Amino acid sequence: MIKILQVRNVDSFIESRRQKTSTKDRKVVQSILDDVRKNGDAAVKKYEQKFNRRKTNSLRVSKKEIKEAKITKSQFNALRLSALRLSKAQRTLKKKLLDSVSKLPGISFVPISTVGCYVPGGQARYPSSAIMSTITAAEAGVNRIVVISPPDFNGNIDPMTVYVAQKCGAELYKVGGAQAIGALAYGTKSIPKVDKIIGPGGKFVSIAKAIVSEQTSIDMIAGPTELGIIVDASADPELVALDLISQAEHSNDTMCFVVTKSKTIAKQIQKSLEKLIPVVERSEIVKQSISKNGFIAICKNQDEVINFANKIAPEHMELMVKNAKTLSKRITGPGLVLIGNNTPSSASDYLLGTNHILPTSGFGRTRGGLSVLDFLKLKTVVETKKATLSEISNDLKTLTDAEGLPNHYKAVERRLK
Repeated sequence: MIKILQVRNVDSFIESRRQKTSTKDRKVVQSILDDVRKNGDAAVKKYEQKFNRRKTNSLRVSKKEIKEAKITKSQFNALRLSALRLSKAQRTLKKKLLDSVSKLPGISFVPISTVGCYVPGGQARYPSSAIMSTITAAEAGVNRIVVISPPDFNGNIDPMTVYVAQKCGAELYKVGGAQAIGALAYGTKSIPKVDKIIGPGGKFVSIAKAIVSEQTSIDMIAGPTELGIIVDASADPELVALDLISQAEHSNDTMCFVVTKSKTIAKQIQKSLEKLIPVVERSEIVKQSISKNGFIAICKNQDEVINFANKIAPEHMELMVKNAKTLSKRITGPGLVLIGNNTPSSASDYLLGTNHILPTSGFGRTRGGLSVLDFLKLKTVVETKKATLSEISNDLKTLTDAEGLPNHYKAVERRLK
């Protein structure tokens, strides 16, 4: 079911496991985006009907629909706790960012004017993603938040997602897929163009975000979820198996894997998965995901384990080993590092105060999870005087001459006469 593979060369192993974007998929997404750019709402509605088999009259969620979206008390309490824990972390981060530049002349952080938050939906429910994006944007001080999410087959947005968006004062639109990303990037009659698009999604959403990033800012490539687990002989095979299953149930294109030096623990985890998968809920999705993309990588020593983890850089990386905290200091590639046996990624997805919108496809090597930083722009203002221009003029001429740009110096020279 899950393959046990010996790592002989880290780079070639990772390259062979990395999911590739097909030329066919990219062409399909490009054609959708071109159509949305040219035909606006008409194209968006056309693709909603094509992919979701549902005719859409109004793309924006109405006041009536918002009023009718009811949630239970327990759902309210869970959403509230998730939002409070995330808000506390983001507020602290923002304060430290602002404090860090408060004494630097001409330097400040200003919020982005308008952002579009993509919240996955359709057949699934992801109000937690609505919290992760909109609450973070609100804490950063974004003036206009637009939430866009695919409706179910009845044309409705998940009530919990509606509630979160409404509480953040966000505009809410019922549309998904590449057409939603196109609408946010180019703007339509119904859906406003935004300055930045953020949020996770499937492969077509990820491809669309990559394409529109040529003209509209995006947060990251946050595609199908990824979970890696570093284990040693001390790990509980059943807990490891359950954590892999918990992420694999998202969709059949997730990547869930284990890295270890121990063939013995690898076989124990394999047996646990074979025992558990047939009896868990959503077993068909889990089975497809684990069989297609899952693996247990056997490395020859600890240094190779660390090198492997940092280069494959999964969205989540659990450390289920002895001295996990010490090991965590050397793990720099993943989007989120979870330490110890009692820090499962499933808990971080909801209620640990961390943001679950995380980089995938190896981009964890260069950035972390979504934060207020994604909604703040570093503003720089500078003013100089004639005396300062005079002081730097000789060195400026040296540099402009070296680069063959004499008019740069002349613009300064004229001011000194």
